[in-house]
Amino acid sequence: MFGQFWLRSDKTGHVSPIRFSGTRLDGSMVRHLDGALRRTVRLSGVLVNHRWPPSTFLGRLRSTTREELLGQGTLIAYPPHRALLQQGDDSQHVLLITSGVVKVVASAESGYDMLLAVRIAGELVGEMAVFEERPRSGMVVACSDVTARIIQARALETFLTRHPDAMRAILHMLCARLRWANRRRIDFQAYDSLTRLARVLAELTQAYAQPVPDGGGKRCDLGVTLTQRELASLAGLALNTAEKSLAALTAMGLVERSYRSITICDVPKLLEFAKVVADNP
Repeated sequence: MFGQFWLRSDKTGHVSPIRFSGTRLDGSMVRHLDGALRRTVRLSGVLVNHRWPPSTFLGRLRSTTREELLGQGTLIAYPPHRALLQQGDDSQHVLLITSGVVKVVASAESGYDMLLAVRIAGELVGEMAVFEERPRSGMVVACSDVTARIIQARALETFLTRHPDAMRAILHMLCARLRWANRRRIDFQAYDSLTRLARVLAELTQAYAQPVPDGGGKRCDLGVTLTQRELASLAGLALNTAEKSLAALTAMGLVERSYRSITICDVPKLLEFAKVVADNP
């Protein structure tokens, strides 16, 4: 297992990295690291990467609630491409992503794999199976080095009972994900392929994008690494159609492409073209 963690001292404000790049962590090392993180929370009250995006589950919590949640469960690190959750599995726990990016993929009986969603640090995955007490409907795969806290169903339920703001954040999260799914169904009938892809890019931008220095507030990196096949899957397009649509958006000056990376050149113009209002999916 691999990972990278960032801790900040509340006395100096200095951010110091603790890296385990290229190092496999055995159980004792993970427990040692977990204890170090817990001690840091107790001593400084600040856990690194504390500025969670407001669209994420952790970003919607009160600071005291968030800090307590970050001490729940067991800390695990995953290398890129490792499956965190398996479709069809009947395990009863959720994963709280604390660093990295994961993808949610569902496989049909025919063997077709579809990318359903992208989740970043601060988000919860695996909650549907826990709340419904049913097998998992999709697989969660690490896109990069990922760290997550494994929280058992009973512990999560107890935590939500004690913290109404966390319960509201869960409901907000589930509603946002349902709204995203509904938008994709509407898009399939209401818009052409170019607009559908633009809408997916626009909503991903609102949720995950990082501003580019000297970009004048308009230019940003998409924030997640996606292949053209995965973008096509999110937009419900055939691969060749998605490739043509992405080329058209590039020719219009709305996006720039490099290997598995997309830069949004003008966020307001992309939102206007995609007919997307300025809110998070």
